[in-house]
Amino acid sequence: MSARRLPSLSALRAFEAAARHESAKQAARELSVTATAISHQVRVLEEALGIALFVRKPRQLELTPQGRELQEALEAAFDNIAGVVERLKSVPTRRTVTLSTTPAIASRWLLSWVCLLRDSHPDIDLRIHASHEPVPLDGVTADMAIRYGDGRWPGLVSEKLIDNTFVPACSPHLNLTEAADLPRHPLIHFRPQNIVVTPLDWASWQKQAKVPGLDVSAGLVFSDETHVISAAIGGQGVALIGRELIEDELKEGRLVQPFGPELPGKPFHLVYPESRRDDLTIRAVRDWVMTVPGGLCP
Repeated sequence: MSARRLPSLSALRAFEAAARHESAKQAARELSVTATAISHQVRVLEEALGIALFVRKPRQLELTPQGRELQEALEAAFDNIAGVVERLKSVPTRRTVTLSTTPAIASRWLLSWVCLLRDSHPDIDLRIHASHEPVPLDGVTADMAIRYGDGRWPGLVSEKLIDNTFVPACSPHLNLTEAADLPRHPLIHFRPQNIVVTPLDWASWQKQAKVPGLDVSAGLVFSDETHVISAAIGGQGVALIGRELIEDELKEGRLVQPFGPELPGKPFHLVYPESRRDDLTIRAVRDWVMTVPGGLCP
């Protein structure tokens, strides 16, 4: 595309203001220059076009037909530019936060309540990074995280969210009521990959329960806790699950906790860099997470 052949934009602006006010003095006042400067710019424009734009009278500038045509075109163009500028200025700047958490926490707890964050902060785009592997909170991979552990991470603010009590759970269709009957049912195991803190497992549970004949190495193995829960609901065996993640299923009767013991695991914490404690976007997402129903520990 060839370049536009336009006169000086400063001259066009000076002419448009002078034409609108029919006065070099008023145009000068609007553009914060001298009346002499306005007159000079108009003459430069007239010389560039080879036509007269004004009939100069003692106290008034009167547009020539060619000047009127140019004034109307410039007024429409400048109005259009001003409108676009105002519209762009009014568009709110969007903010993005990446929150890293486990697939189970993301799907079974957070996702149902994203609407609360969207309603209170429509300018924030939340990105959820679902993984069992801890990722750097460097503002590139993630900004914040919900982590399973003791709450001590150097350089990070750590706020406790939910406890994590592991209980045996299964479908009521298994008709399992006694721990002694557990060896006759498949065990469902949760063994995530590439994690720092290992969740409690059936071997840990058996150390307390001491069920005769229970082989804690056998059964179904999943690397995703949501699959563990789905398999238990589907009657595929008995799982050792964090009770806080299956509260709805227990209340609705889709899962039952037939017996104990219960094992207290490490709780989940919301973490973010100390250096971003006062970051308004981080604080907004922090406040949302901490008020998600069931999210704030008493």
